[in-house]
Amino acid sequence: MVPRTAASIAGALAAMLLLSSPTLAQQANSADPLIRAEGIVQVGPHTWVIPDNDVALVPNVGIVVGEQATLVIDPGLGARNGEVVAREAARLSADGARIYVVATHYHPEHTTGFLGFPDDVQFIAATAQAEEFAESGESMIRTFASRSPLTAELLSGATVFPADITFDREYTLDLGGVTVRFIRVGPTHTIGDTGVFVEGDGVLFAGDVVMNQSFLAATAVSSMAAWLAAFDTFQALEPKVIVPAHGAVGDGGLIAQNRMVMQAIQGRVQAMKAAGRPENEVVTTVQEELRAQYPNWPRSNGIAAAARSAFREAP
Repeated sequence: MVPRTAASIAGALAAMLLLSSPTLAQQANSADPLIRAEGIVQVGPHTWVIPDNDVALVPNVGIVVGEQATLVIDPGLGARNGEVVAREAARLSADGARIYVVATHYHPEHTTGFLGFPDDVQFIAATAQAEEFAESGESMIRTFASRSPLTAELLSGATVFPADITFDREYTLDLGGVTVRFIRVGPTHTIGDTGVFVEGDGVLFAGDVVMNQSFLAATAVSSMAAWLAAFDTFQALEPKVIVPAHGAVGDGGLIAQNRMVMQAIQGRVQAMKAAGRPENEVVTTVQEELRAQYPNWPRSNGIAAAARSAFREAP
């Protein structure tokens, strides 16, 4: 592995941000949920990202390389994608380095790529994430497999598997010369949502908890209070680079961008509830207002769940 200078990393990151812009990403978009390792970009002294190129069911894949071990973050959908990521991780790693894999949450495009890695690779997960995967992973795999023939092919034989290493709220992994922190912040997008922070590099893999120019994909399990607390937790890390689960990589300012939108939802819901408006009316109104305010943002279906969470938690 050839080390890169701070200037070269900054240049590569700038290029990645340009290529990840909505217009260019749409031009590069493909219906095939395949990871393209040739697009890999270094975003820190120890950290690489294989961008999703705005392709559905493809995550931004992280690879963090230390002197003794390598960590892969969100290995993709199914064994075929996982094999691509595994080869790239092996290429970047020191000889004899141990490989670990972690997912920011339990959905198939973030977990099942692990099945394409060698048997001695270890999977790390928050206990809550492992429980979600055990309970709902098989049904989620079936749901994703029904989306297209290729997705079905990629998920053929995919199954739920146990984590080798579990933790409650936080875990620290020393890769040799670089330390990575795992912080469970759910219930946000999922109960077991986990942020992965590369110390020294200042790179945060935020999963679906922080996105770039996108609504947040709240679900029935989401808590507005937990989401706002997650922003506080991530902000305290002072990340220089934020890698969302999907979409463009950004800087630490993404946290404030996301916080502003979620607080706007929370404030509007609280005001309408205090005025005696029924929940369904509140949710519909908030959806319409936010979609009008940010007409080009994807994942607007998450607004309703975020609003319902805020309604439940409002006085």
